[in-house]
Amino acid sequence: MIPQFADPHAPSLPLWLVRSGEDGPELPADIGNLAGRWAKAQGFSGKPGQLCLIPSAEGALAGALFGVGPDRGDRPPRERFPLARAAESLPAGNWRLANLPQGIDPALVALGWLFAEYRFDRYKKAEPPRARLLCPEGVDRPRLIAMAAGEYLARDLINTPASDMGPAELEQAARDMAARHGAEIETIRGEDLLARNFPMIHAVGRAGAQAARLIDMRFPGSGPQVTLVGKGVCFDTGGLDIKPSSSMALMKKDMGGAANVLGLAETLARLGLTRGMALRVLIPAVENAISASSFRPGDILASRKGPTVEVNNTDAEGRLVLADALAYACEAAPDLLVSMATLTGAARVALGPELPPFFCDDDAVAATLQAAGQAHADPIWRLPFWEPYEAMIEPGIADLDNAPSGGFAGAITAALFLRRFAAGARRYVHFDIYGWQPSSAPGRPKGGAGQGMRALLHALPGILA
Repeated sequence: MIPQFADPHAPSLPLWLVRSGEDGPELPADIGNLAGRWAKAQGFSGKPGQLCLIPSAEGALAGALFGVGPDRGDRPPRERFPLARAAESLPAGNWRLANLPQGIDPALVALGWLFAEYRFDRYKKAEPPRARLLCPEGVDRPRLIAMAAGEYLARDLINTPASDMGPAELEQAARDMAARHGAEIETIRGEDLLARNFPMIHAVGRAGAQAARLIDMRFPGSGPQVTLVGKGVCFDTGGLDIKPSSSMALMKKDMGGAANVLGLAETLARLGLTRGMALRVLIPAVENAISASSFRPGDILASRKGPTVEVNNTDAEGRLVLADALAYACEAAPDLLVSMATLTGAARVALGPELPPFFCDDDAVAATLQAAGQAHADPIWRLPFWEPYEAMIEPGIADLDNAPSGGFAGAITAALFLRRFAAGARRYVHFDIYGWQPSSAPGRPKGGAGQGMRALLHALPGILA
């Protein structure tokens, strides 16, 4: 699906955004007395999400009023894209913003509208978007289209079930992107992973029906080296430490980290920003399956970097495949190394599905990321690499433990584990994302979701300066 705005040359209807006030709705003066009386007769108050269609004197549709609620000042809206409700409730046709109340960002209005137009129709026919928005004046249209395209790609990849999105299909998605944007791509598969020293990627994926692989994509460009590493576990049974069926229900999304780094790369490439950096994307793509060749609890695995890892839970496999990929990335000493992964349930317990934590030792980078996420409706929250917990990931008979017992600080101990393999990068950021919208919200339908992509996009200039 291709995100798109309405044709600017086609006829369109006005959409007025109306604040609610103590004395009633703050109706724009240019709607006219007749429309104002009609709105009053309909009980329109300007409360968030309220819609009032305005007829002309001849009985045709002349426009619409949409409530945006009171001015909340510096407080963020309770809904990330509240005006996306208009895209979902307006009649078919082309619409233009006729006004812009103070505190409303037209770019966020337009982006939320594009996000609301997303449809996943691979397996079931979906009704196309009915209402189209003219891109508001002064808004960077190509930038919004590029962000929506990256979000659509991430959603599509996550929403596709493992029957059609295994390691081979995930590799094909990367190859399609490389072809679109002139990137170089190499894949190391199966037994070649052992020959080229990626033992943990091989161990986790060796039981899968499709060969495990490491996807390595490099975009043409020069400048600071930015490497994105995404967890590509295309389905996670838990391995021999098998998950209950209820916990397996969403495990098609366990490649959400890979989907998100591909979505971000798509946006960067569409905007031409890859020309000003050396962008690299690494995806360890595996299925954590069960067979006679599955890796086992109690196994001790070698790693690319050298430390040995005791497997105390085969369901903590994501950090194993990421570790080999991170170590490989650091051999080139990137200026910025980012990992994104649907890694721990502990992160969801701490912050819920909508607010993914990130970890970073650089205070300036962390502040830039968090501010960018807040400004662009892509909220993230910093958690610490809490060094006193390092002892929790150090077992007795190997260098590292992939799943410390006790259940405490699971997101932090996983991040500390990954940081052991990220040494060599100038700056390292790890995102523990959920990658899924549990229930529909304006601009965010239930299903696969991008998280942290826009925060990174808007923070990159400041981080790399």
